[in-house]
Amino acid sequence: METTNRQVVLKNRPTGMIAEDTTAVVESPVPEITDGQALVRVKYLSIDPTIRTWMDDAPGYLPPIGIDEVIRAGGAGEVVASKSSRYAVGDLVTGITGWQDYCIADEGMAAMSPAPADLDLATTLNVLGVTGMTAYFGLLDVGGLREGDVVVVSGAAGATGSAVGQIARLKGASKVIGIAGGAAKCAQLVEELGFDVAIDYKADNVGKRLHEEAPKGIDLYFDNVGGPILDACLANLAMRGRVVLCGAISGYNDAEHAFGPKNYTSLIIRRGRMEGFIILDYMGRWPEAQAVVAEWLREGVMHHSEHIVEGLEHAPEALNLLFTGGNTGKVLVKVS
Repeated sequence: METTNRQVVLKNRPTGMIAEDTTAVVESPVPEITDGQALVRVKYLSIDPTIRTWMDDAPGYLPPIGIDEVIRAGGAGEVVASKSSRYAVGDLVTGITGWQDYCIADEGMAAMSPAPADLDLATTLNVLGVTGMTAYFGLLDVGGLREGDVVVVSGAAGATGSAVGQIARLKGASKVIGIAGGAAKCAQLVEELGFDVAIDYKADNVGKRLHEEAPKGIDLYFDNVGGPILDACLANLAMRGRVVLCGAISGYNDAEHAFGPKNYTSLIIRRGRMEGFIILDYMGRWPEAQAVVAEWLREGVMHHSEHIVEGLEHAPEALNLLFTGGNTGKVLVKVS
């Protein structure tokens, strides 16, 4: 087994996109395990927009990543040594790994979960991981999806957005409208993922198109981007419409100038509701959702794609893809 653990650490807090001096690759000894622990060789990293927010020195639902600390992230790997009855050598597991070659899994706060034996790790980190669980509980629990709803999803070609649209369709939405950037992504939404309509925010007048495609208003809007698109959806909200606040990726790299909603009074006029959530609140219920989503995968009625970046050292570039629109589907880094 290797004796060196490569780690990507935070060197400077970014003021926009991740720059060359934001992170550094350092080497340390592979950690030694004690009773109740296992050593995991990380195979994949889950690249999620929230990682960028953790790099800021600002309060949040988790503390900021400290300078010279390993970048916090979810991932998946293989148990290569164990002193715990919970983990056996050869087990494939998922959990918080950080941007590094090796991590420790224990039986407490750093516990990791077994990966489904019949699904690959990339799929597990996508629709059975944070991405899929965020889509499932955000749409069904927070949004309260009802059969016959007109549903709009922003960031629809991304990992979470594409799952939201498909779950809405499977659960009886009357119309699913996706908002994405570029003709190719919009075509994929309709032709491969079953969206009824795709709006290209780079080429279309989003507010006008929403009014044309949802003349009676939007019953449920799943917001991944914030900014002007959130405003356009608020202006087109149906009576008793609901807005699920999942993310605001349009402002993560420039929080000082983030665009706040101007049309929030639509919530008053339409008797609407806008609610945010954090997927960590639902971790105790993940098994029930994972069982449903896994069955959809086996039946072939739910689709997914992964954008895989090779090499731990390229994790910072992979994170930037989420903000440049350079990815389609779930961004993962293949570590080993």
